[in-house]
Amino acid sequence: MEKLPKLKIALIADPELPVPPLLYGGIERIIAVLIDGYTNLGHDVTLFAHPLSKTPAKLFAYKGKTSNVAKDIAKNIYIINKELFKSKYDIVHSFGRLLYLFPHLSLNIPKLMSYQREPTISQIKKAKKLAKKNTLAFTGCSTYISNQISPYAPAYPIFNGVDLKIYNFKTVIPDDAPLVFLGRIEPIKGTHIAIKVAKATNSKLVIAGNVPVEYFKYFEQEIRPQLTDKITYVGPVNDIQKNELLGSALALLMPIGWNEPFGIVMAEAMACGTPIIAFNKGSVPEIIIDGLNGFRCDNLNEMIEAISNSYKLDRKKVREDAERRFSSDVIIQQYLDLYRKMIVQDV
Repeated sequence: MEKLPKLKIALIADPELPVPPLLYGGIERIIAVLIDGYTNLGHDVTLFAHPLSKTPAKLFAYKGKTSNVAKDIAKNIYIINKELFKSKYDIVHSFGRLLYLFPHLSLNIPKLMSYQREPTISQIKKAKKLAKKNTLAFTGCSTYISNQISPYAPAYPIFNGVDLKIYNFKTVIPDDAPLVFLGRIEPIKGTHIAIKVAKATNSKLVIAGNVPVEYFKYFEQEIRPQLTDKITYVGPVNDIQKNELLGSALALLMPIGWNEPFGIVMAEAMACGTPIIAFNKGSVPEIIIDGLNGFRCDNLNEMIEAISNSYKLDRKKVREDAERRFSSDVIIQQYLDLYRKMIVQDV
């Protein structure tokens, strides 16, 4: 992949979930992919994360358990910056809170903050003002995110990626292959709309994902009563189950009701050759090439119509697009290229 000098890299996660996560946790999954790639290339990697993280990186385990309690934040900032002041790193890359980087903003060390969610512009402005010139940059997991940051600081879009070896590409699926909804069961993810699509097209639908405590009422009132022999809920799934579920699907439904920054499940589905049918919000216009790897829809009727057209898509081309744009190897190289750009202070 690359034969340039090896780097000493510090990666920062949030404390809530281990790296990699046991079930859901898209950010933690991306961090794990990067660590595996970096260490395989011979880079020296340190990770600040949940104490149950299982990683080839040198792990500094957090003592604070949350990202939103001041005492926990202070504990974790201390752990991170004690090590950063003690040892010399080539770059510090945070997928956690921007606040973790504040003690080092005025110093020479290059700092990269990656947003997998909507950025808080006021914090970005403050950090940019405090940072030493040409030492702080940002990435967004889509152009939708990075474009919000770029008026105020250097920002680059780098998609989320997946290790294609984990996902089995299936060229052929059964004639009665189901639709799949995979994600948190909550209104903005559109689980109830996926059910409407399945009923309107007389399709099987498999719903997989966790039900957050605050949306248990939504599940009980709008999802559970709709379950039948054809519309089933299988709960949370691990990587093995996810691979089988996505690989055996006619299409992944993403009837999102919000501007999703980047649903990593889209890359996972495409790695299996499975197209995506999604509402045209957030990063969807960047991810879905209409008629190649899925269909972008503006309303329920368009999504219903897209189901019959999904049979016409070439699953091999869906997989090829995943290899070209969402392979972990591609994403790893993009981050390493940006690291080196920052190290020579060319951001």
